[in-house]
Amino acid sequence: MFEKDFKNEVVEIRGHKIGLGENKLIKIPIDRLPTGTLIEIPVYIFNGEKAGPTILLQGGLHGDEVNSVELIRRMLIDKSYKIHRGCVIVVPLLNVFGFLNLSRDMHGKDVNRSFPGSKKGSLASRMAYYLMKELVANVDFGIDFHTGGAQRCNYPQLRYTPEDKNAVKLAKIFNAPFSFGSKRIPKSFRNECFKNNIPIVVFEGGESLRLNELAIQKGINGTLKILKYFKMISDDVVVDNSALSIEITSRKWIRAKIAGLFSLAIKNGEKVSKNQVLGYIMDTYGETNFEVKAPYDGYIIAVNNFPIINMGDALFHIGR
Repeated sequence: MFEKDFKNEVVEIRGHKIGLGENKLIKIPIDRLPTGTLIEIPVYIFNGEKAGPTILLQGGLHGDEVNSVELIRRMLIDKSYKIHRGCVIVVPLLNVFGFLNLSRDMHGKDVNRSFPGSKKGSLASRMAYYLMKELVANVDFGIDFHTGGAQRCNYPQLRYTPEDKNAVKLAKIFNAPFSFGSKRIPKSFRNECFKNNIPIVVFEGGESLRLNELAIQKGINGTLKILKYFKMISDDVVVDNSALSIEITSRKWIRAKIAGLFSLAIKNGEKVSKNQVLGYIMDTYGETNFEVKAPYDGYIIAVNNFPIINMGDALFHIGR
């Protein structure tokens, strides 16, 4: 697919036509609040003067994942989308309702479990439907930006569909600190795009309702690498190629065997050894101090930052 001749001549979204060499901000109305206030989704289109690939950069599919919104916002401010070849469609914040309510969901439904959606369904279903019909129909591939949820902080990582050779190639170009193949989740955005032959890679970094500077910088750097690879931006744009991505081939969540107050003994992203103490779970009266140990040699790719733990809660995501 990446060897074909890309033709981004005219991009049409909701009746708006954006020709070669044109940039445009389109605000797509999706619904109104009970007060009558109109809710719109801003979509930026940067169409280069030369034919090339069309890429979707999407943040805020989950409303509480503010790090993904901030990442794209910074690139907009820094003029990183000065596109010379191809086209970039940018959605800084898709789930406006979830963002306003500090919630992952949209009116109680997960947009990322609502694909392919329906124009007569719930708001989440309609959002999924129009995302596929209006935006994704124009693109050749995309990056979907996310964070960890429920106080779980993901070390910067890229997830891809293993059976999609072009997604694997995108992951190598992006070169996140960690990368790994991930199973497709039914009714998810990545799964629906795969069914339509559109490669999607998912960048995960940080946690919900928090900004994480490392994740923001790694996400921006990886995105610029892809734009440079396809000659969409100037060669003068500086990217960091100092480290190679670590490919994770197997992973598991380490879960709490008892309840209590949880504290970390290692740093997120750290390389650990089998039986190394990763953290402690203590009861509120100081009578117990349970050690959480690594089951094997590997890398910590996510940690739970919430101190109050119940039995069975996910504490560490370890990969090797």
